[in-house]
Amino acid sequence: GIESLRANSYDLVFCDIKMPIMDGMEVLTAIQSEKIEVPVVMISGHGTVETAVQAIKQGAFDFIEKPLDLNRILVILRNVKDRNHLVEETQVLKATVKKIKGSKIVGDSEGIIAIREMIERVAPSEARVLITGQNGTGKELVARSLHELSNRSKMPFIEVNCAAIPAELIESELFGHEKGAFTSAVKDKKGKFELASGGTLFLDEIGDMSASAQAKVLRALQENVIQRVGGEKDIKVDCRIVAATNKELRKEINEGRFREDLFHRLAVIPIHVPSLNERKDDISILAEHFLNIVCLEQGVKLKTLTNDAKKELTEINWSGNIRELRNVIERLVILCDGTIDGKDVSRYANPK
Repeated sequence: GIESLRANSYDLVFCDIKMPIMDGMEVLTAIQSEKIEVPVVMISGHGTVETAVQAIKQGAFDFIEKPLDLNRILVILRNVKDRNHLVEETQVLKATVKKIKGSKIVGDSEGIIAIREMIERVAPSEARVLITGQNGTGKELVARSLHELSNRSKMPFIEVNCAAIPAELIESELFGHEKGAFTSAVKDKKGKFELASGGTLFLDEIGDMSASAQAKVLRALQENVIQRVGGEKDIKVDCRIVAATNKELRKEINEGRFREDLFHRLAVIPIHVPSLNERKDDISILAEHFLNIVCLEQGVKLKTLTNDAKKELTEINWSGNIRELRNVIERLVILCDGTIDGKDVSRYANPK
């Protein structure tokens, strides 16, 4: 049975406790020690509470007595199915987190070197950071790097895209709401400020935030307290704020769309991320970086970029910045054979 478990993948194991050569508890110990990922249900005709407790303590999924009850087995099967689904989801999430944590700001241009140095200097502090730059330049990556290198790295990194949330919902999203605060508020809900407490709250596209939400965010930054929508109680919060925008906030202030006092609260440390057209020297490095990632994600053999392909890539006007470059590399990986040359780039990258 153990040899079979080593060689194959199973959804569930039913294991008797009383067996002649090796008893069920020894089998369970062997499964645990070899880290074989399978739920084990122990069965016995001589079951006692002590035996059941010992089996569960040793890592059994469940314990049932003989004669086996069909309804009990069906319940166990359903529970195992739910458990296996959760395990798969957890593995996907861990892989995603690992990829995010393993992400780095790629490039050797002066602007990128300066940003990396700034992040290393600023991350350990509690200073608020305002990241500016065009869409697709990697502002979120800068924010994540600040969090990962901070003293809050073991706590949550919570992201809010202020542009993607309707104005009437942004306050509920940020500060939470009390049950009955509005029609669909059927229960209390924590907002992002509470969820990020102890960690970092990343306010992306903050230039699109409504005026009333700006006023509440300002109070939260000044006093480290919030009030849920429909609530009257002050709730203490402790999160570091990192904000980002693709807008010129000075212009937004002059035109009355953004609060100047909030701007000064957010922009303790300003970091500007240059566009891809301003860092052409990094395009070849980024292209190779994305090529490795995309080939891995697509499950294909690693492809190569010729020097003339890299040259063609540097001559493109990258209005969509790094996001656009990654999409082009993915397109080339899918549509081209093992070696990607300049003609492939000209054909598929839609340069000017």
